[in-house]
Amino acid sequence: MSSVVKTGAEGDPGTDGAVSGSVPLTEPSDGVPPVVTDQVTLVRAADALRRGRGPVAVDTERASGYRYSRRAYLIQLRREGAGTVLVDPIALGGEVTTLAGVLTGPEWVLHAASQDLPCLADLGLVPSRLFDTELAGRLTGFERVALGTLVEQLLGYTLEKGHSAVDWSHRPLPYDWLIYAALDVELLVQLRDVLEAELLRQGKLEWARQEFEAVRVAQPPAPRAQPWRRTSGIHRIRSRRQLAAVRALWETREAVAVERDIAPGRVLPDRAIVDAAAASPTDVAELIKLPVFRGRAQRRMASVWLDALRSAGGLPAAELPETSPPHDGPPPPNRWPDRDPDAAARLAAARGALTKIAEANRLPVENLLLPDLVRRICWEPPEDTTLTGVAARLRAGGARQWQIELTGAELTSALLATA
Repeated sequence: MSSVVKTGAEGDPGTDGAVSGSVPLTEPSDGVPPVVTDQVTLVRAADALRRGRGPVAVDTERASGYRYSRRAYLIQLRREGAGTVLVDPIALGGEVTTLAGVLTGPEWVLHAASQDLPCLADLGLVPSRLFDTELAGRLTGFERVALGTLVEQLLGYTLEKGHSAVDWSHRPLPYDWLIYAALDVELLVQLRDVLEAELLRQGKLEWARQEFEAVRVAQPPAPRAQPWRRTSGIHRIRSRRQLAAVRALWETREAVAVERDIAPGRVLPDRAIVDAAAASPTDVAELIKLPVFRGRAQRRMASVWLDALRSAGGLPAAELPETSPPHDGPPPPNRWPDRDPDAAARLAAARGALTKIAEANRLPVENLLLPDLVRRICWEPPEDTTLTGVAARLRAGGARQWQIELTGAELTSALLATA
């Protein structure tokens, strides 16, 4: 399939790079292949991929919002000379190691790779090299980097995106879902080639390579110390006793979600947790008067939720959570002027300098340097405030070499600011 590219003004692909009269892409060029559900067929598919040429387009479909686990329910692969392969890891019992030998070595092309790599790693599939088309789109200056948007702007085709939020754990998979899944890898390699050429033209290809490698080797984030504090609407809760109720309901919901492999929000919505914690019902009758708890599913579990509330109600004062959550790092920036005016001045200077650098290089400022890293270094500068010391601190915080070279000097100057 040929690619259609229209470039715009220098460094401005996000506005002038759109293709007029894009062509709807409703079927894969080679048709929808049968889904691989047994080891014999998997070996054949692996052999076809091995005989293929060039990078391998890779995608997965998960059941986010439906299931608790992050597992892949479908794997899509495409390589020139091999066509598209759809693999059902659930039917295969998670045993897809036949693919590992084939996929080790060739470059993988993914869109938003950080979303797919964890579930692939769980299956023993890890890339040796990586090209992330979403990240490449950000670095080249596109304001919108969804796969469908980039394909339309750079290749001239419109992708159907109607099944992005369906329950991919459903079996059997409907045919129209398989069309959608196959199309997700149909043009990934062509998109990669166009974006690589644009990165090269803008002098950003080495930046991109460093970013891709950082994504490839990234470790899973450390578990949050108090994840229950991220419950939506928790700001409505004021007392420590009510916070304990939120915590107890959240932890009970988490246990049920893990056991049943159901997304927590489908077990009990955050809003219901906050409502119950605020109302403090004393018996089942009071609990099922609350919104959400009136439903049949929640009435069946009413005693479970009430036990959680009672356990929180019986805690001694010393075991109640504090109303102010502990901070891992600096306090919120809006408190800096009162707590440390010099730190606030440093942050303001750093943000101003980084914004100018980002605009000059047509980059999102968050891709230039992680905002959290900027806050941390401004709140607590390194003892060595020379460029060498600042560069070392940035490197220790995960900044890539291209970021350090681009921002180090300006950030060093910003750290000299005072109130």
